[in-house]
Amino acid sequence: MHPLVANHRPVPPTLVTVDHWLKAYGTGRKLRLAIVGARFGGSFQFHEHPNCTVVAVADLDAAARTELMNSYRCSTGYATLDEVVADPRVEAVFLATPAPLHAGHSIQCLAAGKHVLSAVPAAMTLVECAQLAEAVKRSGLIYMMAETSYWQQHTISARKFYEDGAFGNLFYVESEYHHAGLEHLYFQGEQRTWRHGMAPMQYPTHCTAHLVGVTGERLTEVTCIGWGDGHPILQDNSFKNPFWNETALFKTNRGNAMRVAVWWRGAQTGGERARYFGDKMSFYHQGPNGNPTCTVHAQPTGELDAGGFVRSANTVVPYEQVQWWQTDLLPPPLRHDSGHEGSHSFITHEFVDAVLKQRQPRVDVYTAIACTAPGIVAHQSALQGGVQLPIPSFDPSPGTA
Repeated sequence: MHPLVANHRPVPPTLVTVDHWLKAYGTGRKLRLAIVGARFGGSFQFHEHPNCTVVAVADLDAAARTELMNSYRCSTGYATLDEVVADPRVEAVFLATPAPLHAGHSIQCLAAGKHVLSAVPAAMTLVECAQLAEAVKRSGLIYMMAETSYWQQHTISARKFYEDGAFGNLFYVESEYHHAGLEHLYFQGEQRTWRHGMAPMQYPTHCTAHLVGVTGERLTEVTCIGWGDGHPILQDNSFKNPFWNETALFKTNRGNAMRVAVWWRGAQTGGERARYFGDKMSFYHQGPNGNPTCTVHAQPTGELDAGGFVRSANTVVPYEQVQWWQTDLLPPPLRHDSGHEGSHSFITHEFVDAVLKQRQPRVDVYTAIACTAPGIVAHQSALQGGVQLPIPSFDPSPGTA
């Protein structure tokens, strides 16, 4: 049995000493970062990282701007992104701006010589995906998408299971982003926000990252079904979107399957969760009805089903989720729980470390687009009644996680 599940007890990486981390990360220069956009932008730990300092923040709203300055212990606050990119102190920008602006804002920052960490999704159209990939290539700078599902604790476990071969052949993954009740974010006072009427599959990355970020596969074909109830929001929105919920079946470049369900309305329990199915082992994240996280192991023996037929036996093993944020995957100041199932501190460290070491981050521009573009095409499939559509590739070397 795999060591992560042997005896029902996880085996995390060996912890290194605080002295080791202080020697590795407690000295040397610090990344000079600007954060643009409150709410999501204010929920990270850049001020705690030993090799980062927040030199500026920005938000159109003065109160939100002040809150960001207080959160990150920063004395410089701007109203606009233009002011941020004009500041010569700023080396990198975290864009927590409205989703429809991500691609344009990222391209603007890259053109100004700034490394970019962007909130999800990376883009809203396939044209924007191509423009973003070209801008990153042209600039030679670091681009990363702040995808929380890549760094959820169970996703890290799934990735380690996969890398160690525990699944055998991982032939199917299903992922759900169920978030009924988003309508309260559709308005700010009497004004519509950018979220008003947004198509579910234009916000797919919390699901697609559960596969792309584990196996490195690319989603190549899709058929998607949408559901709406004629609500006034669905009849009048800037996205011309008639759906609350969209459910897609994808084919991967390795001939495997993935089901993605992004549902924003209905009687459902909320959450972002995945299930991984292999021929040797499967891994179920905590289920929507409170079923515990577990692994399922194929056995060489048989058993009888309710109809008296022989089927292969299996063993269900409860899985005690490793809290990876407590391990040496993070520097000591960041070893605490954080937003979106512990993912925010990982995003913080991954971006800072990638820029300072001038390496590609795990969720680079090609991985970001591989998580984003499939949803854009899936929505087009839903608008056409579920027709199967090809998903273009923007990745010069697909198949690596």
